[in-house]
Amino acid sequence: MKVMLVNGSPHKAGSTNRALEEVARTLEAEGIEAEIFWIGARPVGGCVACGGCAELGRCAFDDVVNEFRPKAAKADGFIFGAPVHYAHAAASLLGFMDRLFYSNGRAGAPNVLAYKPAAAVASARRGGTTSAFDDINKFFTIAQMPVVSSRYWNNVHGNVAEETEADAEGLWTMRQLGRNMAWMLKCLEAGRSAGVPLPAQEAGQQTNFIR
Repeated sequence: MKVMLVNGSPHKAGSTNRALEEVARTLEAEGIEAEIFWIGARPVGGCVACGGCAELGRCAFDDVVNEFRPKAAKADGFIFGAPVHYAHAAASLLGFMDRLFYSNGRAGAPNVLAYKPAAAVASARRGGTTSAFDDINKFFTIAQMPVVSSRYWNNVHGNVAEETEADAEGLWTMRQLGRNMAWMLKCLEAGRSAGVPLPAQEAGQQTNFIR
């Protein structure tokens, strides 16, 4: 089993990455493969509602989002991490997730996210972590992804990675997050082995507020 950890910071080796490293090491100690994927330092734009994914089965903008998609297809779980910028998750990660999630499963392409456990991680020099944490979690709860929690909100503090080393509670929270993710993955695998099927899906109906 494998977990993809997405570093949504423009700094490849900053505080967000340090938090993800702590989770990754714990996952590997639990027998789960872990890979950190950096979205890069270049701006990543959000969805522009062009509808291209409905024809292509992927985002029409061929960048890091489409680079990540085949990795997502092979992953069993996800952790998305971002620094706080102006009391919200970094815009590049939100743009990345907007397009990844919206284009997922379009035009007959497989759904690479549903029923895979996911967690959010936020890092900050001082404040805004809980609002950034909330930003990221909303993606999971609209995509039928079980949300993995820890002993506290999944946040660390520090302006640079070296400062994050001093956040003992934050790193402790990351380690427990890794253990909880490993436990959930093993439980899901046990269910599959026992023949427990995925939930049935209704066709559903959209009800717009204005008609």
